[in-house]
Amino acid sequence: MKKFYLFVIAIVAVITVFVSWEGARFVFSSASEDSVPVTFEVQPGASFHQIAEKLVEQGLVTNRLYFKILSRVLNYSGRMQVGEYSLRATMSPLEILQILSSGKSIQYAITFQEGLNMYEMAQLIENQGRGSQKEFLRLCRDQTLIKELLGESRPSLEGYLYPNTYYLARHTALETLVRNMVKGALSAYEKAAEGAAIKMPRHSAIILASIIEKETGAAHERPLIASVFHNRLKKGMRLQSDPTIIYGMLHSTGVMPKNIKKRDIMAYTKFNTYRVKAHPFGPIANPGGEAMRAAHNPTPSDYLY
Repeated sequence: MKKFYLFVIAIVAVITVFVSWEGARFVFSSASEDSVPVTFEVQPGASFHQIAEKLVEQGLVTNRLYFKILSRVLNYSGRMQVGEYSLRATMSPLEILQILSSGKSIQYAITFQEGLNMYEMAQLIENQGRGSQKEFLRLCRDQTLIKELLGESRPSLEGYLYPNTYYLARHTALETLVRNMVKGALSAYEKAAEGAAIKMPRHSAIILASIIEKETGAAHERPLIASVFHNRLKKGMRLQSDPTIIYGMLHSTGVMPKNIKKRDIMAYTKFNTYRVKAHPFGPIANPGGEAMRAAHNPTPSDYLY
């Protein structure tokens, strides 16, 4: 009987050593030598069991049981972060756990050119699969959000969505993007307004900068175009900017017109500067920092056209 017990103990010891050895090998070994990047997604609400199953299915982990034991021992099970991650089968299970718990998911670039209006930005966002244009426009008109970000009430965030390149993860909320865009616009405005030759309220400067941006054919023209508009304003003349007609039509119909007809010039909208005096109702696009600077520092001239 004693020999039997010794035999059992010896078997258990061998198994323990074997499992320990295999477990140790598992921690630092990789699934294969294939170094091709694999996009792995941790979806919202996914359990650790589901994540482990998916890792095995995609050939990134060889042993689901060992992987789950390792994650529990190192306290990774509840630390998986939602997102998309670039993994390789050459990575060890420990490396994979560290990446999936880091929150540093794949980032996608989206670029907004100077002079785009919020409708065009919304369309670009949807076209690139970064979100719903309807939701983006809803956020741009959210009065609570506008008051929080601008410190004042405005019909929309048009003019305050800074044109730049932004990097978004797959599950980045559109509100986060909007907040970053407004933050960028306000920062650019503060820099543009420093030492300004012409002082004016922020919103008036943004409106004028948006028109300058839309009228600009080349970057160096912005200060001279600004000069024309300032000269017209001083003389009580209408700005007579064609882009304001287009924006007024877009704002009224939701459709971007392909061209302007004589009747469009004569038609009243609160943005049409052939009909309204001084500034239009609001910005007609989202200007960059140079257009904001030009609005505050026009080239000295007597030009009216």
